Amino acid sequence: MIYEFNGLKPVIDPTSYIHKEATIIGNVIIGKNVYIGPGASLRGDWGQINISDGCNIQDNCTIHIFPGKDVTLKENAHIGHGAIIHGATIGKNTLVGMNSVVMDDCIIGDECIIGALTFIKGESKIDNRKIIMGNPAKITGDVSDKMIEWKKKGTELYHNLPKECKTIMKECKPLTKLESERQQQDTTFETWKKSN
Repeated sequence: MIYEFNGLKPVIDPTSYIHKEATIIGNVIIGKNVYIGPGASLRGDWGQINISDGCNIQDNCTIHIFPGKDVTLKENAHIGHGAIIHGATIGKNTLVGMNSVVMDDCIIGDECIIGALTFIKGESKIDNRKIIMGNPAKITGDVSDKMIEWKKKGTELYHNLPKECKTIMKECKPLTKLESERQQQDTTFETWKKSN
């Protein structure tokens, strides 16, 4: 669902895909080829949310801000399922792991990897290419070239997903078990097959 708030309407590039069960409110700007999954909430009521080209925000993520602040996801930021980004800046090509929390005024550098379930306290500043894990978060190492290549491949899957969602995903009624046994299909995800 897309909502206006206090006269501000979201701006969404037509190449992006917003699942109909995601919620986008107010002062939210979404760039090109962005994927936003079901259950995600981007609430631009108290400040601006900027989602740069190629980002993905997966199922049940929350993006919000402290009054008067902004949120920025730089190009190709990858936000894992259930993560919360509150008033922070996420660097270019950075991965935020599932169910992580990044608090107000954090600045996360480019090409970082934040482990699942990590809590990054407000006003933290993280340099480029760092591995961050834990609660409270600690820098546990540097991101290698091999890790960045792995991350890029994962994000590339999400670059293809907006187009696929628009062309091959559709609502349907479920099959019964008997019907499913009759149905012969290759269940391998097409994008994954192409990437291997």
